[in-house]
Amino acid sequence: MSIETALVLFNRDLRVHDNPALAAAAKAERTVPLFVFDERLLRSRFAAPNRVAFMLEALGDLDEALRKAGGRLFMRQGDPVREAIAVARECAASQIHVSADWSAYARGREERLARACAEERIEFTTHPGVTVIEPGAVTPASGDHFKVFSPYHRAWSRLPRREPASPPRKLSVPAKLAAGRLPKLEALVSGPLSPERLPGGESEGRKRMRAWLRNGLGQYEERHDDLPGDGTSRLSAYIRWGCVSPLELAREAAERRGGAAFVRQLCWRDFHHQVLAANPSLPRRDNRPRRDRWSKSQRAFEAWRQGCTGYPLVDAAMRQLVAEGFMHNRARMTVASFLCKDLYVDWRPGAWHFWDFLTDGEIANNAGNWQWVAGTGNDTRPNRVLNPVRQAERFDPEGHYVRRYLPELESVRGKAIFRPWLMEGFERLDYPEPLVDHDEAAAAFKAQRGN
Repeated sequence: MSIETALVLFNRDLRVHDNPALAAAAKAERTVPLFVFDERLLRSRFAAPNRVAFMLEALGDLDEALRKAGGRLFMRQGDPVREAIAVARECAASQIHVSADWSAYARGREERLARACAEERIEFTTHPGVTVIEPGAVTPASGDHFKVFSPYHRAWSRLPRREPASPPRKLSVPAKLAAGRLPKLEALVSGPLSPERLPGGESEGRKRMRAWLRNGLGQYEERHDDLPGDGTSRLSAYIRWGCVSPLELAREAAERRGGAAFVRQLCWRDFHHQVLAANPSLPRRDNRPRRDRWSKSQRAFEAWRQGCTGYPLVDAAMRQLVAEGFMHNRARMTVASFLCKDLYVDWRPGAWHFWDFLTDGEIANNAGNWQWVAGTGNDTRPNRVLNPVRQAERFDPEGHYVRRYLPELESVRGKAIFRPWLMEGFERLDYPEPLVDHDEAAAAFKAQRGN
């Protein structure tokens, strides 16, 4: 029996390529692609200007792609469940399709929508697409999820991949359904944008994906920790917003020289999603409590947040975050270690600061990685401490990354860039002395942890 009208509710799967939910809805005679601006999220701290701006650009690009197939993107504002049901009633949709997501909020929204669809006698279906492999697709012999990455990676690597869904060639939408409008950024959120942030959208994401697969992937294993060389894909925001399919990216990378190391990073993302699915409180509570008595020093936290710790690599990374809405992964680990283990400040305020700026900020990765570094998450070496000077010497050996983001240190030549406080004339620089002595702070942290 043919389906007359099906609705696909977009959330953070803003693409037409390999979108199983869209592909399923496109089989109906009429398809209603819908996005709802969630007022509850827009009133919260989750609606950071960088991410909302990226999302708006992605939605505009999605609308354009749908129009090329004869459709369009319908937009509403309010509660996603209420608005989706109202649109479904208006156009007599008998199906609603969504991409499954894994945060506590997303799962609650999905459950409410499932109940509402049951009351309205609308068929409700969730689809894969947010991750390469869905949480729960691989589990250990004992337990509902993997707590250690290596065995997860082995099981994940053996699992067959689904075939990517083709984009719809032709769509037909209800003629009399009001389309709604794409709002202006200032109508949704206020606050500064990072001046060098990346533009959003599937078109831009796919262009960058092709360039990365062609020109960057082969050197990824050797260059991914190179801070000034920036040998990472810079695709994280496009993956987070679903502008690029993680499955399609993993399949294509796996078939190319040097792809294994990059695919492993996509596996890390899936790993954090299965941890989040099993532990919805991951963004708020220690996954593995260590009885930490975190420092309450607001002075120390503000110095870290503003990039004024006196450690050049830490400060450069914090400036990159504000300027670009992005931070190199090696730098993310270093600044997180410095906050939690040198300053002994709780990981949660650090995670929130990242959340305020990262265009690629997503709950699973942000909380999972912060807890990993803080030693409260899924790290088999929870008390490791990264030395910010050694990290700079190893991954920014000429100091180019530091000088790029710290103009006050541009004049510092040679190896002095790693420890400027020891150089002659340091007092003439507009740069602070180290907030703490790293060796002493690391020893105090390990003593506190009982290591």
